[in-house]
Amino acid sequence: MPTPPDTSKTMKLERYNSYIRKLHSTKLLNASSKFLFRLTLLIALVLILFFTINYPPLSDNSNPHRHHHHSFLSTSLFSASSFLGGASWEKQVRHSSTPRRPNGFSVLVTGAAGFIGSHCSLALKKRGDGVLGLDNFNDYYDPSLKRARQNLLSKHEIFIVDGDLNDAALLTKLFDVVPFTHILHLAAQAGVRYAMQNPQSYVRSNIAGFVNLLEVAKAANPQPAIVWASSSSVYGLNTENPFSERDRTDQPASLYAATKKAGEEIAHTYNHIYGVSLTGLRFFTVYGPWGRPDMAYFFFTKDILQGKPIDIYKTQDQKEVARDFTYIDDVVKGCLGALDTAEKSTGSGGKKKSPAQLRVYNLGNTSPVPVGRLVSILEGLLGTKAKKHVITMPTNGDVPFTHANVTLAYKDFGYKPTTDLASGLRKFVKWYVNYFGMESSKGTKRADETS
Repeated sequence: MPTPPDTSKTMKLERYNSYIRKLHSTKLLNASSKFLFRLTLLIALVLILFFTINYPPLSDNSNPHRHHHHSFLSTSLFSASSFLGGASWEKQVRHSSTPRRPNGFSVLVTGAAGFIGSHCSLALKKRGDGVLGLDNFNDYYDPSLKRARQNLLSKHEIFIVDGDLNDAALLTKLFDVVPFTHILHLAAQAGVRYAMQNPQSYVRSNIAGFVNLLEVAKAANPQPAIVWASSSSVYGLNTENPFSERDRTDQPASLYAATKKAGEEIAHTYNHIYGVSLTGLRFFTVYGPWGRPDMAYFFFTKDILQGKPIDIYKTQDQKEVARDFTYIDDVVKGCLGALDTAEKSTGSGGKKKSPAQLRVYNLGNTSPVPVGRLVSILEGLLGTKAKKHVITMPTNGDVPFTHANVTLAYKDFGYKPTTDLASGLRKFVKWYVNYFGMESSKGTKRADETS
């Protein structure tokens, strides 16, 4: 019987080859895993670097004068910067908007780093309401002044979100985090004359931004009551004196006025369809400490101190231009009075259940003062004569006079202005020389002694 062939060596060789193949396969797998891991790590580092450079933190209170300029439609920027705030950002938002008094309001103040917005935010916070600010810190005037106001508010634990009205995702996020009871909407593109240079900015902010805010508010549950800034400019070419809420407002003299009038019509629409409670406030030439540099009393003060000539307008028939100058503290009282008497919205989740409150009020001083008189008061406070250049008022949207009838505001929430122009300007000049570190021959001393 023949001997069977010896296959043991063959089997050993096959097992060895199989082992070698597995070993190579494992090495390839490990190499691939290491490559994928390193690639993932590299991509993550690149993304972190990209967002660090392009999306800085929401706010930096350590440098209130740092320049920030954001366009009105920078939706992706504000969404990213806001949501990257995470848990710490939400904690700031909640803390700032939590009321400290029984039955206190939780108020979203748009334009909180602005002139009227900053004063109203402080007044609300001091009486125990929760206040969350929203501002885009645009460069219509020097943003360092807005940053200084932001720094002042932060000392009172008021947080301002650096964001834009046209960022719907950001607004939705804010309403998800906080059930606001009220909105004080003061953000707007201001200025009558600037509208001739940049008309698109007025449409984006005063119309599109307002609609965006209303869209988010009407979808909220519960809907907040809204008090918002209209303007005395809506009276336009009206010749009635004084201006009453019953007077016609269908003849705007500027694009700014037209956008504010459009806002009043839009407010009516959202009130009628969705049951949103809306109160419009027609402000009359507001002035005072922390004011806007584009306003006449502000740049008159600057130019008088610097020895520069100032333009004083007269009407086409050579009459003096007059304004119903209204001191900021009186306006703040009016804003808070409107908030306190605002009824709840009647809609829920975008559906109206019953008719809702719709109001509009004048907030003025009821005493028009010629611009020449304004200059004379400033000359006395600053101890310096102005270099006056009297010219005919150009046709740039300005109106010859304003004069508020505030009977309705007085009747409904006790609005009664108490500050005359001389007293208000004295307080403004004191703030101005302190803030800018300036000194005049007599002005600083007189402002301190008589305030």
